[in-house]
Amino acid sequence: MTDLAHLKFYATQPHTCSYLPEEQATTLFLDPQKPIDLTTYSQLSELGFRRSGDHLYRPHCRTCTACVPARIPADAFEPTPSQKRILKRNRDVQVTATLPRIDEEIYDLYARYINARHSDGDMYPPSREQFSSFLVRKWPFSLFYEFRLDGRLMAVAVTDQMLNGLSAVYTFYEPAEQRRSMGRYAILWQIEEARRSGLGAVYLGYWIKNCRKMNYKTEYRPIEMLVNQRWVQVN
Repeated sequence: MTDLAHLKFYATQPHTCSYLPEEQATTLFLDPQKPIDLTTYSQLSELGFRRSGDHLYRPHCRTCTACVPARIPADAFEPTPSQKRILKRNRDVQVTATLPRIDEEIYDLYARYINARHSDGDMYPPSREQFSSFLVRKWPFSLFYEFRLDGRLMAVAVTDQMLNGLSAVYTFYEPAEQRRSMGRYAILWQIEEARRSGLGAVYLGYWIKNCRKMNYKTEYRPIEMLVNQRWVQVN
């Protein structure tokens, strides 16, 4: 176990929140000089930290507590009828684990996804530099799960394998394939993968009640949320 009391953290200056523009956000970062080892990462995930590129962070806002860490307990999860249909619809999709990388096929899918789905966000316009710094980090616990249909790349789930679960860092997918619900399928697949691997949960990052883009996270039940430093199950 890592002695978390000896870790150093730094806070950013308040800045406009990218999810709730009327709020001022402050972010707490683990000392970037501290190597991120699997044990530290897993322990900090229990305290609501997430990874972005080379950094572990969590919100540390003065007046707002809207960002609530969320995770899905793998063994307790029960798919809804609509989620069962998504699973059935994508039984012909093959999933393979690869090391993080940037190539034309992967980046083209990412760019199409950002242009189609997030043209109003802070990741627009997409660039190779942004993609690389955000997602292509060669940590020993980070993987690209590639979802392919007859060889065609349909989605990539950037996933970290922790001691206590899988961290769904980011997923991008073919925006033209709406019927397959690839974003939802990627989460359902990761829940199954966590269960197969004997891992406790899939960590989804932060849920924000008044943010429409976060609503999908509560479709997966039961879901656990970190409230007052305790994971509480929401049925």
